[in-house]
Amino acid sequence: MDLDFGGRVIVVTGGASGIGASCARFFAARGGRVVVADKNEAAARQIAGEIDGIAAALDVTQEAEAEALMARLEDEVGPIAVLVNSAGVLQRTAPPGALTMKEWDLVARIDLRGTYVCCAAAGVRMAKRRGGAIVNIASVSGMRSGPLHSYGPAKAGVISLTECLAAEWGPAGVRVNTVSPGFTRTPALDKGVDLGVLDRTDMTAGSALGRLVEPEEIAAAVGFLASDLASAITGVNIAVDAGYLVATPWQAYGGLRPSPETAT
Repeated sequence: MDLDFGGRVIVVTGGASGIGASCARFFAARGGRVVVADKNEAAARQIAGEIDGIAAALDVTQEAEAEALMARLEDEVGPIAVLVNSAGVLQRTAPPGALTMKEWDLVARIDLRGTYVCCAAAGVRMAKRRGGAIVNIASVSGMRSGPLHSYGPAKAGVISLTECLAAEWGPAGVRVNTVSPGFTRTPALDKGVDLGVLDRTDMTAGSALGRLVEPEEIAAAVGFLASDLASAITGVNIAVDAGYLVATPWQAYGGLRPSPETAT
C-alpha cells in the first residue's frame, strides 16, 4: 500500500540537501504540498523547483525566525500537517582537548536546540488544531558511544526530546517520532570519506546488511511515521541503519559470520 498525503502541508527543515531533500521528494511524489526550509535559500529554491514545492529561508538557531515562518505558512499556505526536522550539522571526530567549546555549542545549538525550536513553533499550532505529525531526524550516534562528543549527545537529546513531546502533545492528537539513520550515502558522508575521517569499507563491514543506507530509505521511514498508517505510533525511535546496531557487538567475537553462500 502506497502513501498518499493528498495536498497536506509538509515542512521539511534542512530540506535542501541530503536526507532532507530526499524527504522533500518523497512527500511531493505522494501528493504532499512540501515546504523546503533551509538556511541555504538558493538550494532550497532549487529543490522546491524540482518538486513543485515552496522554498523558505530558515535558520533553525533563530527562534523568532522559526516562529515567524510557521505563522506565515499557516496564514498563506495552510495548516501544517507534518513537520520533518532534518536540519543539522556534523562534527569533527576530535578528542575533548581538541574540540573547542565554540564547535561543541554550534553542533548542540543546531542539532538539538534547533529541533526543539521548530517542534515548538509547529507543534503548538498542531496541538491547538488537535492533529499533526512530527518526525525528528536523530542518529545511531545518539544511541551508542563514539568520538562525537557534541553530535552524539545532541542526537541522544533529540531522541529524548521526541519522547517528551510525544507525551506532551499526545492528548491533543499530535504524534512525535524519531528516525535514527546509520551511515547514509549523503554529500556529508562523501565529504567525510574524501577527508579520510570515514572509511567506506569499515562502515559497510560494520553493518549486518553489509552496505550503506540510501537517503531514500530514510525518507521512506519518515514518510511511514508521518502517515495515517502509523496513526497509533508515537514516541518511538526507529533506527534505519542497515543493521549497524546489531552487528557492532559481534566484533568482540571475531565479527559477523560469512553468509551460507560465501562460507567455505
